[in-house]
Amino acid sequence: MAAALALLTSVLWGGGDFLGGTVSRRLSAYAVYFGSQVVAFVLFAAVATLTGAWAYAGSTLPWSPVAALLGMVGLISFYTALATGTMGVVAPVAALSVLVPLVLGLVRGERLTLPQAAGIALAIVGVILACGPEIAGPGSSRPIVLAGVSAVAFGTMFVAMAEASRTSALMATTMMRACTAVIAIGLALGLRRLGGLTRSDLPSLTAIGLTDSGANLTWGIAAGLGMLSVTSVLASLYPVVTAVLAAVVHHERLTRVQYAGIAAVVSGVALLSVRA
Repeated sequence: MAAALALLTSVLWGGGDFLGGTVSRRLSAYAVYFGSQVVAFVLFAAVATLTGAWAYAGSTLPWSPVAALLGMVGLISFYTALATGTMGVVAPVAALSVLVPLVLGLVRGERLTLPQAAGIALAIVGVILACGPEIAGPGSSRPIVLAGVSAVAFGTMFVAMAEASRTSALMATTMMRACTAVIAIGLALGLRRLGGLTRSDLPSLTAIGLTDSGANLTWGIAAGLGMLSVTSVLASLYPVVTAVLAAVVHHERLTRVQYAGIAAVVSGVALLSVRA
């Protein structure tokens, strides 16, 4: 069950990232992220009220606000990278977020198997191959840097979400959305960073918010049922979904070297889930 939920997390995150990156090409990443989070909060708050999950709000502290802030930094960086770079390259770089919970697992005493060690090596080589052509161009390194920032933020968020979801994954997700909704309202009133949103954007923002928040929910449940080092890897396969959607919908074309790099990253992430 934990593995299935972790894989579902990858599907939801991959689809949400594709939608977020696509919409961010015509709206600011701030508007897309915060707009989708406010919509998601309203929906999840309603579900939490109907199920009585608010009783567990205190048990998600302080991890849910920490996870919310990390998710905010990670997704805004990621959406900006997807909007300005090549989705098929940016997404695998961000997938290296899996190294954070993996390292934490090692610090806690988990042993690294030979396949996992090979996976790390493959992932590092893959990033170099996938990023090489992008970095070579003038001013093209920014999407890769932003993807790297999102990887660190996402990886740390994985851990914070797992801690916040120990009692109630639904409440942890709702509390995360509450934090980002408050920040969104503050930005809208003070900094006016959400300009440009119209009623016609509501369907896409709803889809983005539900896929992202749905992934948070399934990940929280999976982390509670299985081992962090395994579920976090399976939940990090979302770049495959994003890259496939980008190739089919946007007709993105990559060089052979980049394809090899992406394949190496994805293969490395997959090997990281193999246990002796």
